[in-house]
Amino acid sequence: MLEAGLEQIQRPQRRWLTSQSWEQPNCQPQLTHQATAERRSRWYVTISDLHKSYGNRRALNGLSLKLSQSSIYGLLGPNGAGKSTTLQILSTLLAPDGGSVQIGDIDALKHPRRARASMGYVGQECALDKILTGREHLYFHADLHHLSDEQMHARAGELIEQLKMSDWVDRRCGSYSGGMKRRLDLACGLMHEPSLLILDEPTAGLDIESRTAIWQLLRQLRSQGTSILLSSHYIEEIEALSDRVGIIEAGTMLAEGHAEDLKKSLGSDHLCIRLQEFTPRNQAEQAAELIHSCKGVRSLVIDNAQGNSLHIAIDNPGSIETIKQRLDQAGVPLFSLSHSQASLNDLYLHATGRNLCDADQRASAQRDLKKERRKAMR
Repeated sequence: MLEAGLEQIQRPQRRWLTSQSWEQPNCQPQLTHQATAERRSRWYVTISDLHKSYGNRRALNGLSLKLSQSSIYGLLGPNGAGKSTTLQILSTLLAPDGGSVQIGDIDALKHPRRARASMGYVGQECALDKILTGREHLYFHADLHHLSDEQMHARAGELIEQLKMSDWVDRRCGSYSGGMKRRLDLACGLMHEPSLLILDEPTAGLDIESRTAIWQLLRQLRSQGTSILLSSHYIEEIEALSDRVGIIEAGTMLAEGHAEDLKKSLGSDHLCIRLQEFTPRNQAEQAAELIHSCKGVRSLVIDNAQGNSLHIAIDNPGSIETIKQRLDQAGVPLFSLSHSQASLNDLYLHATGRNLCDADQRASAQRDLKKERRKAMR
C-alpha cells in the first residue's frame, strides 16, 4: 500500500502493476510541517481493518483511515471501489464483516444509537417527499432530532440562507431540479448541527451554482469545528476541499495523506508519451525498457486503455531531454509528448495501471446494483 504524509511509502526495487510499470527504489517523500502537526493531532474518526462482501464480491478488504477534528477528508476512487460501503458502515447503516469504527470515544459498531446522535449522513440518492415543501422537510428533520420550535426556526433560516434556497424552499419538492434537491438534502442532514458530517458523492451531476454553494458551506462548517468525510470521483473537488485524502481501489487503501504530499511522493512532474497514435504493445514495452533507467525517472506505466501510451513520473523537467535523446538514439518514433505537474489521477494511474475515468467505466459495467441492494438489506 502506498502511504504519504504521515506514513512512509514502501516500494520494491522494480515491479509490474496491472499494466507494465517500473519504480525506482528509495523514493521517500519528506514529511511537511503540516503533516507533522497532523501526526500530533487527536483523531476524531478511526476506521480500522474493515471487511465487507456482497456474496462473492469483496467490497472492502482491510480498509483503514483516520479523520482529525475540524477537517475535511476526501475519499477518492472509481465507482465500485468501496467508497459508499465505507460511508454506510461509518454511519451505522450497514454492518461490516469485520473491523472497527471509533467516533470520538464511541464504538460505533457496539453503540450505533450514540454514534448517530453526533453525525449527519447524506447519501447518493436524495430521500425527499415530492409532496412536501423544502421548509417542511427541514422542520420534519428538526422534529426527528427533538429540536425546540425556536431552535428549529433559527436553524432552518440559517441553512436556507447559507445554501441560497430562499427563492424556492416553500415550493413542493416535486418541482425541484437536481441541484435544488441536493442542497435541500444536505440541509436536512445538518439541521441538528452534527459534529461529524458524512457525504456520499455530494456534488455528482450538479450545476456550477449548486456545487459552489455546497463547497462554500463545507468550508464554513470546517472552520466552525465540524469534521467532514466525503467521497467523490471528482479529482478537482477532492483537491479543492480536502485536508487529507484517501485513494481506494477494490476496497483497499492505495494512498493516504495530504494531497500535495501524495503528489510529491510520485515526483514533481509527469510526462505522457505516445510513440504512435495507437502504439503496438511490444513497441511500448521496448520504449519503456529504454526510459526507465534514465536519470530522474521515478515510475513508468503503460496505459492499455489509452493506446499503450507511456506515463512517466520524473523528479525534474531536466529529465525530459534525456528521455527524448534516449528514444532518438534507439530509433524509436515520438508521436507526442505532454508535460504537466503530477496530479492525484497520475498517482492512481501509477498505482493501478489505469486512470480514474477508465476505472469508472470498467467498474460500472461489472456491477449489479440491484443485487447489491438486496444483499445489503438482509
